Amino acid sequence: MTLLTPETYLEHIRVESARFRDVLATCDPAARVPTCPDWSAEDLLWHLTSVQWFWSTALIDRPAEVDEAQEPERPAAYAEVLRAFDEWSAVLSSALEGVDPKAEAWTWSDDHTVGFILRRQAHEALVHRLDAEQTARVTSVEVDANLAADGVAEMIGVMFGGCPRWGSWEPLPHYARLDCTDTGDELWAQFGLFSGTDPDSGDVISAEEDFHLVEEPVDAEPDVVIDGPAAALDAWLWHRGDDTELSIAGDRSMLDRFRAIVSHPIN
Repeated sequence: MTLLTPETYLEHIRVESARFRDVLATCDPAARVPTCPDWSAEDLLWHLTSVQWFWSTALIDRPAEVDEAQEPERPAAYAEVLRAFDEWSAVLSSALEGVDPKAEAWTWSDDHTVGFILRRQAHEALVHRLDAEQTARVTSVEVDANLAADGVAEMIGVMFGGCPRWGSWEPLPHYARLDCTDTGDELWAQFGLFSGTDPDSGDVISAEEDFHLVEEPVDAEPDVVIDGPAAALDAWLWHRGDDTELSIAGDRSMLDRFRAIVSHPIN
């Protein structure tokens, strides 16, 4: 599928960040975050503040890697955390304004461009906006369908489907297809086996099943098809929503294998 324009990603960063802030501004700071039970509302607020500080710094100092030791100290008062969020959210938007998405920048991905940061931060803000709404127990505002469909593609292709340089991936002849019924996007995930030794932790991973996004037409039938509105698919993949709006057809064992992969925490 075609990526959204840089201007569209930036607008989503602004809109989703503003909604996140508005919801948490009147929320009990001690309220628990249902999707991250170890966090309070204040922890959630500081998390996105520090994320937006990090990527603002990456953009301002690009292409140098961010020195995380320079992260601002978390304020003691909730009102001050809100002000810190306002500051760094504005800095992030300003740092992204008018920048060539192909410009080099440090990222944890193999894609070392500003475009990667634009896309990633649009979805980061969206996901945590959903967290904020669930924490404050307010009705969720409608998620833009095209952003959500792009989020499904990012989840399959980047968050779950990325392959670090120290690993190898062996494809299997099995496919899941995710259909966004409101945008018409069809996204194919091919199952495979990942192996490698993590150079940081030393952990050895042997033939662990995962999947990759297939970007070319597939001359095969999918083993399982999962369809529904893009926002429901995106929230389900991020564990921010259930499958009540989704329809599933095909091999239930392949669905179980797909669910097992997406149930893993994203590292």
